[in-house]
Formats: sequence, structure tokens, C-alpha cells
Amino acid sequence: MKSIKTVYKIGNGPSSSHTVGPYNAAIEFGKRFPDADEYEVTLFGSLAFTGEGHSTGKAIDAGLPGTKVLMNTTEKDLPHPNTMLFKAYKDGEVIGENQILSIGGGSIRFVGETSDEEKEIYPQKNFGEMLAHCREEGISLKDFIYEVEGEPLKQYLTVIWYAMQNAVERGLNCEGILPGDLNIHRKAKSLYETRCYNESSDVTMNRLISSYSFAVAEENACENIVVTAPTCGACGVIPAIFYYMKKDRGFPDSEIIDSLAVAGLIGNVIRTNASISGAECGCQAEIGSACSMAAGGLATLFKLSNEQIEYASEIAMEHNLGLTCDPVHGLVQIPCIERNAVAAMRAISSVNISRFLYRTRKISFDDVVATMYQTGKDMNEKYRETAHGGLAQIYHS
Repeated sequence: MKSIKTVYKIGNGPSSSHTVGPYNAAIEFGKRFPDADEYEVTLFGSLAFTGEGHSTGKAIDAGLPGTKVLMNTTEKDLPHPNTMLFKAYKDGEVIGENQILSIGGGSIRFVGETSDEEKEIYPQKNFGEMLAHCREEGISLKDFIYEVEGEPLKQYLTVIWYAMQNAVERGLNCEGILPGDLNIHRKAKSLYETRCYNESSDVTMNRLISSYSFAVAEENACENIVVTAPTCGACGVIPAIFYYMKKDRGFPDSEIIDSLAVAGLIGNVIRTNASISGAECGCQAEIGSACSMAAGGLATLFKLSNEQIEYASEIAMEHNLGLTCDPVHGLVQIPCIERNAVAAMRAISSVNISRFLYRTRKISFDDVVATMYQTGKDMNEKYRETAHGGLAQIYHS
């Protein structure tokens, strides 16, 4: 299993698979063929179907200016739903080409190659093996992670946490209309500032967490800087939870960073044994994964046991199974922004259940991850980030 660093990346929205990944691919391809006088990339699958709404061409041009971008929506025999074919030309002749996959969360893979990011550092292959190791050594999941990754991970997560907080705070201070043709007003600021008459503490908590989640998701929709957690489309869930825990509950940064490490481990297990790509497995792989990560991270913050952390993560994923990825007009706005807020609140509910019922559980985290992956593979392609099904098909502005 790879480093937790592969789960959290800082980049521009609105989609880690459709902007961060293609941008990184363009940068890397340009380094390989710096003498080319012309570049061309063909987008296939989900990238071709929703690339316009997700600003994929814009991201590629930012990484490799002047690149000609083509869309191929007919090719079916693809190694991944997010496939790109880059070509470099010199004096009209092809001097190099690479098939590159945007595999989710901003990560890319050159077909037939292994990158430094693909380096395996965890000997365990699933969550069950990690829990078994922790039981044998008598350590927490947090201690296990630092045993493997060391102090550099804490430094990395400190930067990640700073970027998450910045995204929340920027989003809370912005108003206006989101890009695109849906004419959606930004809601985070008004949600944060508007208090209901006789508002209970529970309602206040839900309103604040929702406003923090909206803030980040709206920043993502505006193509601003966010953190993949584990993707851009689901980037509002984890920051909302932990920003609330710091600002409104007083938890220190050091404990939040440790909790982000455990959340990242959970995302890493999902990424390794299933997928975090909406184009591959639907939104259950994005929002479901973020909800599961947030639940495990929050359980860690509350100093629950390893088994309670696992159960919280399992509950959160189990009740997102089958969630489709159906962005209206190919934009990461409807239903994506609201889903971030709902998933954040569901993560809290999952932790509360795990406190009391973890001894009665029947389903392991690894089982629900395998189920999510199989469900995603069984899901009709139109419900996997093609904007051809669900709300994307029904909604008419």
C-alpha cells in the first residue's frame, strides 16, 4: 500500500480526476518532450463526456500551453474510464506519445510504467491486516501510521490542514454566482450567518458544519485551490468536520493532524482495494469514501478504539453504497455541493453509532470496501460521471 500522501493533494478544482490529474499529466508529458513544437491530447470516456464542464482542457492548457485537446466519446475499449492519449510533434512528425490514466484523487498512471507515487510502503494489503498488526503490537492506528511513514508525514499533513482551513475561510467570505450556466448562488456565507429563531445546539452544529462544507465545495466549483480528500468533488466533507472541531469545539491542530492521518489511511485502503474515482465506481467512491474517512478521523479525534474507528468508517461507507455520479450539465455543483454537507453530518452519526454498538457489528470495513467496488463495476456507465443519467438527465434548467 502506498503513502497516505497520495490521498491528499493540493490543486485547483473542480475535479481531481478531470483537472488535477490532467494538469499533472500535462506537466509530466511536457518534461519528457521539451523539444516538441506542438502537443495534442485526446480525451476518452468520462473525460470526454464531462471534460468541458469540468474544465479539463483549461487544466491541460495550464500545464502545457497551446495543447490541442480532442474529445473521443465513442471509444469503448479503455484501460480506465479516465484515459488520455498525449502526443508530441516536431516539424509535423510524432516524436513521442503516452497513454495516461487519471485514476482518481489527482493521481495519474502512465500505462506500462510505475511512478515514485506507486511505491509500496505498507506491507499490509487491507484494513484487517493493519488492525491485526496493531493488536499484536498493542498500538493505535495513529501510532502504526507514524511507525511506517515517520515525521515527514506530520509535516506534510500540517501543510494539508493549513490549505483545508484556507479553503473554508475563503469560501465563507465569498458571494456571487458559481461558474457555468446553472445560475447557482454561493450559499456558504448566508448559511453561516443566518441563525434560526430559538436554534438548538444540534441545529447550530449542523448549520455550521454545512456552511463549512458548502464553503469548500463552492471554492472547488469556482476552480480555486482545494485539497483532494480524497477527491475534489468530495473535498468539503473532511475540512468541514475538522474546522468545526477546531473553531467551535476547541480541539488543537496537533490532534486534528493525527486524525487526518487515520482518515488518510482509510482513504488509502479504499484507493488500493477499490477506487476513489467517480468515473469508475460512481459517487459512492468519492462522497462515500470522504464520509468514511471523516468518520474514522473523527473517531480518532474522540480517542475511540481501533475497532470503533473501523466500525464508524464501515457504517459511513455502507450507507453510501450505490450512490451515483450524475453531475448536472457536467458541473461539480448539482448534486455535488449539497452531498458534501450531507456526508459530513452522516459521518458524525456514524461515529455516534460506533461508540455504543461496535461489539455487535457483523460487517468488516474490508467487506464494505469490496462491496462498494463490485457495486461500482455493476453500475450502468451512465451513472458513473458521464452526465448521461440520473439528475443530469432529468434536470432541465
